[in-house]
Amino acid sequence: MKIISTNIAEARIINWKGKEVPTGLYKFGVDKGIFLGKEDVKHDNVMDRRYHGGVDKACYLYSADHYQYWQDLYPHLEMPWGMFGENLTVKGLHEKETNIGDTYKIGEAVVQVTQPRQPCFKLQFRFNNNNIVRQFIDSGLSGVYVRVLQKGHVNPGDNMQLIERKQSLSIHEVYTLLYAGEFDEKVKKAVNDPLIAESCKRDLIKRWGDYL
Repeated sequence: MKIISTNIAEARIINWKGKEVPTGLYKFGVDKGIFLGKEDVKHDNVMDRRYHGGVDKACYLYSADHYQYWQDLYPHLEMPWGMFGENLTVKGLHEKETNIGDTYKIGEAVVQVTQPRQPCFKLQFRFNNNNIVRQFIDSGLSGVYVRVLQKGHVNPGDNMQLIERKQSLSIHEVYTLLYAGEFDEKVKKAVNDPLIAESCKRDLIKRWGDYL
């Protein structure tokens, strides 16, 4: 796996149901690379820390391989790297092959996989389409949040090297559990995984608590 683009946000204000809402979704590539800190990416504009940033979601990764899927759905829409709000656009990253707790070295940094990304309404403003949130959920192409175990600089062209693979649920499996129509016993494994993000655990318990 290789880093194709390193991205940080330009803070913007969007109008949502008559209210002005700040967002850091509009990320664009920076050639000089980015610095991964323990709770966020240095100089990135994280506007709503209820859902972004923090120890469990310090950095967001999305696969460059997924862009063609979205370009086919939106053929007339320009899609620069960072379109999905990711800090790192990664060639060769796939949710079915990435497990909770997997550890990687990227440039100077060491990161650990914590959860899939759950889309919010703001994505529709970048795509100018109200259907994008549902499409994002249905696609299974969630991208990956990580915690930063070792801070450091990451540049375009850096390799993403697997250090340790965990025998845990994949990002794709966890993503499916979050939106599934029927209970799956895998939920129990997910919520008892000490390496899954606390916010993701809470969402699973909120959805499936009656079965646990």
